[in-house]
Amino acid sequence: MGKLIAVTGKGGVGKTTISALLVRSMINRGKTPILVVDADPNSNLNEALGLKVDETIGSIREELAERSGATPGGMAKHDYLEMKVQECLVEADGFDLVVMGRPEGPGCYCFANNVLRDILKMLGKQYPNIIVDNEAGMEHMSRRITTSIDHLVVVSDPSLRGMLAVERIGELVKELKISVGATHLLINRVHNGLPDGVKKKIDALGIPLVGTIQEEELVREFDGNGRPLTELPDSSSTVRTLEEIARCLDV
Repeated sequence: MGKLIAVTGKGGVGKTTISALLVRSMINRGKTPILVVDADPNSNLNEALGLKVDETIGSIREELAERSGATPGGMAKHDYLEMKVQECLVEADGFDLVVMGRPEGPGCYCFANNVLRDILKMLGKQYPNIIVDNEAGMEHMSRRITTSIDHLVVVSDPSLRGMLAVERIGELVKELKISVGATHLLINRVHNGLPDGVKKKIDALGIPLVGTIQEEELVREFDGNGRPLTELPDSSSTVRTLEEIARCLDV
């Protein structure tokens, strides 16, 4: 499998922004092709990347549910799923995107998780780099979607509540015995430096701080107007910081 970069953290800290701009930086540095996985049921990474998505992994589950689990024409289930996954891939310049989505009907989300596991096994060999924008709290990792991560980027806001979430994620990784090459802490939406309490907590956690991203009005404007974040100008402080972080991670 290619190098897997997993971006995680509690809800609302900017994981999708980080993931989209990491993709942009990697493309600019020739680290392509990239498999980009939006593993959050509340998916909007495609919007940050400026792409339209018509079909998701969740929709495959719904289609099979309508067929009571039967595949068309007696096709083997593995072959059918492989075909449908290929249909879900959105091709772009330098990367392909697959979106988990949310199943429309009630029921367990385990099927979509199992398909995602198969996707990483099936497609991972075809891409030198894989970026996974995770559901808040590493839900997918807790369901053993993968047991090996090269770079785990834990995103937080500059608050003690955010630091507690980071701590819980670190504990979860240890409990599940997920193999992580390197774990990095990234603090997003910083105003006038980090509070002393947050600095002390970072020291106590022992997770290397890979960088801090200052709150930027331009990013809020792009989000508010629905503009792809990949169209942010090179002069954007957020873009520049993510480029530095990508170089630091060698991705």
